[in-house]
Amino acid sequence: MELPGAPATYALIIANLIASVYALSFDRKFADDFVFNVGALIRKKQHYRIFTSSFLHGDYFHLLFNMMTLYFFGPVVEQILGTDGFLIVYFGAIMTSGIVSFYANRKNLLYSSLGASDGVSGVILSFCMFFPFAPIYFMFVPVGIPAIIYGVLFMAISAGMMGGGGRIAHEGHLGGALAGVVLTILLRPEILGQMFGQG
Repeated sequence: MELPGAPATYALIIANLIASVYALSFDRKFADDFVFNVGALIRKKQHYRIFTSSFLHGDYFHLLFNMMTLYFFGPVVEQILGTDGFLIVYFGAIMTSGIVSFYANRKNLLYSSLGASDGVSGVILSFCMFFPFAPIYFMFVPVGIPAIIYGVLFMAISAGMMGGGGRIAHEGHLGGALAGVVLTILLRPEILGQMFGQG
């Protein structure tokens, strides 16, 4: 079976696998040097951490879940928006997530987070804009959830988990998801008419 043309999606998956496996299995300090950290952003002006943190993961399940999700949704979005448009959505979601996470945790210099969930969130919501009623099968749920409902639930759950602790930025998920919606509309304004015309 021929794989769809989605070079950026596959390149991002490979980059995540290399960086995360190296950090998880060979050099834990590598992750500490590149995760999102409020103190490093404020005191050392290491703004690159907003992006580098999105190629690192807390454990192998976190990595696998994000990469599987990107593999399922990314090629479709990349084919529709083109590689450039896809990268705008993906990295725009990461940047927005970083801004939201920084603002939400700016008083806590020790706050850190990591994971590709921010960029992946943007891709998921971009997909939802094109296929609002496509069935999404989540984990072990046997019934498909319409993509638009899945998207709304995803953002609501992310918002509800803000401030829950840990190194996974739940507020960043929400920021990434919202960026995915806005950037998709900016890239394809006609999608609003098409979206509401679907039944």
